[in-house]
Amino acid sequence: MSKPLKSMLTNYLKDRYEGVDSACVVDLTGLNVADTQKLRTTIRESKGRVEIVKNSLARRAFADTPLKSLGEALTGPCALVTTEDSIIDIAKKLVDFAKQHKQVKLKDAVLEGDSSLISVQDLSKMKSRIEILGDLAGLIWGPGRRIAGAIGSPQAKIAGCLKAIADK
Repeated sequence: MSKPLKSMLTNYLKDRYEGVDSACVVDLTGLNVADTQKLRTTIRESKGRVEIVKNSLARRAFADTPLKSLGEALTGPCALVTTEDSIIDIAKKLVDFAKQHKQVKLKDAVLEGDSSLISVQDLSKMKSRIEILGDLAGLIWGPGRRIAGAIGSPQAKIAGCLKAIADK
């Protein structure tokens, strides 16, 4: 590959992954076209994208980005999976797909620009943002409901007594 072509592809990757801070790497070697398309469709439904990348070009493109540690860890055939939404949901879909298709090898991931790598398996076991917000709402709602009940209880008793007196 000529230097101008490498430079052009590196610039494309820089532009393409600008602002991306979470990604997963998988090895799709051995998948047939139908299964690869099935994976791409599954990921696309979650606003994600699967893209085969050349490791050396990706390393150069990711040099000064949150994906730097992921770029340094790229070895062998790699497909980069990114999304606009939660990368944790994508990791869960990748694990489910890998269970059905033994050829897929799950590699590493970067979560929100953290410099440490995490395996896709471990990432899939984490709670997504929506699940965490649901847990938080449940934790707030329980005591809040009891406080509201304690505040409203005396008023309800007084109102019940006044209604009983009015009925007599």
